[in-house]
Amino acid sequence: MNLLTSMGLLPLIGAGLIALLPVSNAKLIKQSALLVSVLVAALGITMTIGFDRGVTGFQYVERYSWIPSLGISYQLGIDGISLILILLSLLVPIVILAGWNESVLETMMIGVFAATDLFLFYVFFEAMLVPVYFLIGGYGSGARQAAAVKFLLYSLFGGLLMLASIIGIFVISGNQIGRTFDITALSTLEIDTTTQNFLFLGFFIAFAIKAPLWPLHTWLPDAAKSATPGTSVLLLGVLDKVGTFGMIRYCVELFPEASRTFTPLIITLAVISILYGAFLAIGQKDIKSLIAFTSISHFGFITLGIFAMTTQSNSGATLYMFNHGISTAALF
Repeated sequence: MNLLTSMGLLPLIGAGLIALLPVSNAKLIKQSALLVSVLVAALGITMTIGFDRGVTGFQYVERYSWIPSLGISYQLGIDGISLILILLSLLVPIVILAGWNESVLETMMIGVFAATDLFLFYVFFEAMLVPVYFLIGGYGSGARQAAAVKFLLYSLFGGLLMLASIIGIFVISGNQIGRTFDITALSTLEIDTTTQNFLFLGFFIAFAIKAPLWPLHTWLPDAAKSATPGTSVLLLGVLDKVGTFGMIRYCVELFPEASRTFTPLIITLAVISILYGAFLAIGQKDIKSLIAFTSISHFGFITLGIFAMTTQSNSGATLYMFNHGISTAALF
């Protein structure tokens, strides 16, 4: 079994076993969760050691036909960006001693960062909603149900827009190169300017919600405040990175012309996010709300780096994402 698949399955299997443990034995649950997280992190370290930094393109690639008639495959691989974010996904659960719910989410996050098939990415992207919804609504405090529903509605709205764009890409690929969801093949498509702009917006809005970028940020402060500290760490430390990762992997790579077209607007939104998040953070008395608003500000800087569209700015944005995740986890 490929290393990436093993890393994805282990938290899921661990979650199933941990769920069978008696709820009254909290110490055993935490110890078991820590053991699973350490084992997954060990696989991640092994993968990092074997990663060849001198090679371009994806490594640790595995591909299995899933729905051949539609060109859908179970296809995984990593490059430098996804490697860093997968490592972040593996380290944060150790810090918070994640339970079984968080372990399920860890599997989904690994899948999102490792998927090289667009449809598979979408499956993992949407599947993340389930554990996060129950983590907020089932284990949080205060207005937890309202916060969970708000998160779900925002995410579903973005997901539907992205699905419409994915269907559009699928139709175009069928006319040009045959039915495929392979992101390397899709990056070679010739898409006219107007169509590319619409497809880009479907992806960008979905990722701007996840990031979160002003004015699509309002779910995050409510969710972070209502969630448990452990869930807040996952939301603020890892989950929001899915949005900026998607901007790099899909918005910029699949729609380079549209990315340049919308760059002035996106930079404006990013600057507003920087200032808005920073000013609102000043007045917060709750630590989780404070970190949520500062994160909105930080993600403005990350988005600026992404849409500067240079090698150096992308590297800086990726490093910023990793550092933000680690520092956020440390604050809790």
